[in-house]
Amino acid sequence: MGLFNRASRHSGGHGHGQGPATEGRESSADADLGAELAELGEVVPEREPSPASPEPVAAVPEPASETEPAADVVSEPEAPTEPVDPDADRISFEDALSPRRGAISAGTPDESPSEKPIGTAKVISFANQKGGVAKTTSTLNLAVAFAESGHRVLCIDLDPQGNLTMSQGIDPDKVEKSMYDVLVHHIPLTEVIQHREIDIAVASIDLAGAEIAMSTQIGRERSLEKAIRGVQNDYDFVCIDTPPSLGLLTVNALTASDSVIVPVQCEYLSMRGLMQLQNTLEMIKENLNPRVKIEGILPTMLDSRTVHAKEAVEILEENFGDMVFKSRIRKAIKFAEAPVRGASVLKYDSKSNAADYYRELAKEVLTHGAT
Repeated sequence: MGLFNRASRHSGGHGHGQGPATEGRESSADADLGAELAELGEVVPEREPSPASPEPVAAVPEPASETEPAADVVSEPEAPTEPVDPDADRISFEDALSPRRGAISAGTPDESPSEKPIGTAKVISFANQKGGVAKTTSTLNLAVAFAESGHRVLCIDLDPQGNLTMSQGIDPDKVEKSMYDVLVHHIPLTEVIQHREIDIAVASIDLAGAEIAMSTQIGRERSLEKAIRGVQNDYDFVCIDTPPSLGLLTVNALTASDSVIVPVQCEYLSMRGLMQLQNTLEMIKENLNPRVKIEGILPTMLDSRTVHAKEAVEILEENFGDMVFKSRIRKAIKFAEAPVRGASVLKYDSKSNAADYYRELAKEVLTHGAT
């Protein structure tokens, strides 16, 4: 998430340029007007003569300095213009692909302690403003993998597209209440939770207008955080799917979260999204939520047959080291087929390699995270 000065109606410059001749015409006009109104029985007060305008004082030119003679102005010849190289300011592919190591921090024990009560749910956001990097797929399947391990899990769909909601067989266009009502009308989160493989707080297309509707609210960045407090004792994990942007919805998710998982498709444009996310996250840590940290960077949609994908993973590991998950989410057709059945890939094909990718990720997160 001006005042305008009005000109005075009676300006002191109204009589500029008037001399004795003008005053004579005004006096004659007043006399004629007085005579006409006298015939009608009106009494016209005499106008007081206006004071004569002061004579302008002629400016006396200052004598030229005798000690400082005027110097002749000599124009210097212009330097020849060098041709402009159109590629001079263009970054190289290597520089653009390499994120800055120091800008994203995974958090250290020396940071400000969290005020979150012990024993409540751990809140994890999945964020990357680049679309199509498997945020929704990772949110759902990691949540289901947590549930397979015996944990109580809630997913929150904060994306107006409602892909997470649809992935559990729920039509976003037919839900009566959604996360829009939670954020804008402040209804309890329990009123928008539906029970499927895991509990899911559903989204609808109304969420597209939530940022505008929330723009005048006080504490709008903490709306989701306040809503989650009402259910934190009911779950072990809360997994939040965010929209592909860094707007108010994502800010709400990061403000409410203990950690962030960053799905990164092993391609150039997706990895560049880290540069913008890091700035937003540092702003959140400084102003809204000092406890939030990077849980890990998750390479997704990996095609190990291509040199480009291998180089992308190498650059991630070189720049972010232990912050990169050891787990790899490789491309698989199962990830496209499962949402059609309204299920996670762990339910759709429990014995597939695709399901095992997220089971391995769940073990890594439950053990110690990427770090």
